[in-house]
Amino acid sequence: MGLTSASRREFLRRAGALSAVGAAGAPFAFNLATLGAAAAQTAPTDYKALVCVFLLGGNDSFNTVLATDPDSWIAYNAVRQGPGDAIALLPPGAPGDPAAAPESPARLGGVLALAPQRSAVGRGLSLHPMLGTLQSMFNVERRMGIVANVGPLVVATSKAQYRLARHPRPEKLYSHNDQQSAWQAFAPEGATLGWGGRMADLLLSQNDRGSLFTAVSASGSAVWLAGREVRQYQVSPSGPIRMALDASHRLLGSAEAGAALQRIVTTPRSMNLLQRAYADTSKRSIEAERVLGAALATVEGSPVFGSDADMHYIHPLTGAATRNTLAQQLRIVAKMIAAAGALGVKRQVFFVSFVSFDTHDFQNRNHTDLMARLAHGLRYFDTVLGRLGAQDKVTTFTASDFGRMFTSNGDGTDHGWGAHQFVMGGAVQGGDVYGTFPTYGLRNAAGNDFSSPDQVEGNGSLLPSVSVDQYAATLGRWFGLSEQQLLDVLPNLRNFTQRDLGFMRL
Repeated sequence: MGLTSASRREFLRRAGALSAVGAAGAPFAFNLATLGAAAAQTAPTDYKALVCVFLLGGNDSFNTVLATDPDSWIAYNAVRQGPGDAIALLPPGAPGDPAAAPESPARLGGVLALAPQRSAVGRGLSLHPMLGTLQSMFNVERRMGIVANVGPLVVATSKAQYRLARHPRPEKLYSHNDQQSAWQAFAPEGATLGWGGRMADLLLSQNDRGSLFTAVSASGSAVWLAGREVRQYQVSPSGPIRMALDASHRLLGSAEAGAALQRIVTTPRSMNLLQRAYADTSKRSIEAERVLGAALATVEGSPVFGSDADMHYIHPLTGAATRNTLAQQLRIVAKMIAAAGALGVKRQVFFVSFVSFDTHDFQNRNHTDLMARLAHGLRYFDTVLGRLGAQDKVTTFTASDFGRMFTSNGDGTDHGWGAHQFVMGGAVQGGDVYGTFPTYGLRNAAGNDFSSPDQVEGNGSLLPSVSVDQYAATLGRWFGLSEQQLLDVLPNLRNFTQRDLGFMRL
């Protein structure tokens, strides 16, 4: 049975979404989606990119950005000193004890004080001891901002409203897959359109020659990149994903065998529209790999991107130089940004991620290492963008499934809701905290609530005060979207009075 034209379009849409089957599967067949519409407009002379760094598993914000004023510190210590292993960090200025266990807060020393320019007056804020480079970007270089207590929300929600069954709230809170999807696409698992891809849809006409490389993932499939016209193109940290061929497009050392394999996958064996669409997508995928490979060849070998040693960080527990997968992903992103002119792109969205933030166990050990990797990766990327003269053109921001609970489970933390996020770049109004930093409370005698208006349940999870829609709108406005376009892309934005959090320079 043949396909209707509408069915064929749907097949191609789904084919693009299947591009993440992995190098061991058949990414060559689906690594590229349709070209998409590119209206004839005069392309702007400027370049802009959004880079999403997704912390998979749910980052513990309570030990990432901390309030250190006396009342906050009393509550923090009362809750995080036990039961079981203490997960409370030491106060600012506390010396580290080199004789303490490598995974213990005592070994790390005190948290790192922040100096916000205007916000959080009288609160006292600090970062995890492993985030020294981010402290410098915040306090000194002013290219780092912090957005406090962000999370999925349908409407602004107070603690009293949260307790009302009729008050709108996001679906399937505390679930990894559903909340990753909620952050990226405003709906539980199964959503097909992400806000990064939808923003790229609206600016696609500016990429008249490079629409194929508008939405790029260095970390497998990400619904955040999925648009109606834009489909994500996947790369590996080493570059384009090839169809079982080497860099010269040979198979088993043979150019003839490589050419034969390409003919097989790009030639339909019948007139069936499904096979023809498959072959057409495969052909364009191979052609795109050639284009990207050639563009990256113009920047490969440049000292701008550093050496292999720059892909390593010092593991805080072992002291050994250890490869950082986040830095590797950000290096290929930087190379694609450097090759943007050759690729014909003026607007791009990128997705990178790394795992293991689900710290139910061994919180002290695991979270310390994660913070070291995050700091190293972001500093590396910021340095390379500086060498490229692109710091003002690229905005990097973090996201995560959710925050963690305030309480300890004895050796770690369980799933929460709101969380603090970092925004980095030359266009960021750095050196400040945006949104309302939450108040820490104490658990009541019944053990089912906290005294803070910002914490819910008996575990002290943060009730978000900033919605993902507001966070995304502030980024999208800098990226070039109009107010109406933002309302079209962000389904709940119209429910919030403040639609620009102020952390971007326009």
